Amino acid sequence: MNKTEQEIASYIKEKFPKYSLEWVEPENGSPYLFVPGDSIDEIVKHLKETWEFNFESLVNLSAFDATEHIELTYHIYSYRHRHRFTLKIKAPRLNGEVNSIASVYGTANFQEREVFDLLGVKFKGHPSLTRIMMPDDWEGHPLLKDYQEKEEYEGIGTTREPLLATRGLF
Repeated sequence: MNKTEQEIASYIKEKFPKYSLEWVEPENGSPYLFVPGDSIDEIVKHLKETWEFNFESLVNLSAFDATEHIELTYHIYSYRHRHRFTLKIKAPRLNGEVNSIASVYGTANFQEREVFDLLGVKFKGHPSLTRIMMPDDWEGHPLLKDYQEKEEYEGIGTTREPLLATRGLF
């Protein structure tokens, strides 16, 4: 019972009329549905538990700094029905917060921690929202476009220039 992305989006819009949802069909690339950050857990839980959709897998959660906001992308997939769907969120750029989906998809635990660590998005309801890539005392979020890396961390240089210079490559 494979559903098209348009059919899935229409269903979500009908099922969740209280939320502001925006369907986007780019000329190049796959279509997606923008949802509010405080609705993502409710929507994906419903899509996972509803037999006709059965989105049992979070394939990927990624994010990037779009300058005016942080854009999060959730790719979900149903092995039973062989259909996929993409949901997106525009989170506030600084101190943004969205609902966690770690209780719906276990793999979101690490993926949300990565987004938190590198871009600073907080996931409300996450079981252990701690850094996963950077040291616990690292200042800032390295994938923000305006991030300024300090020249050293605990007495160790953080830039590559001195290493390259010592090897005659700079």
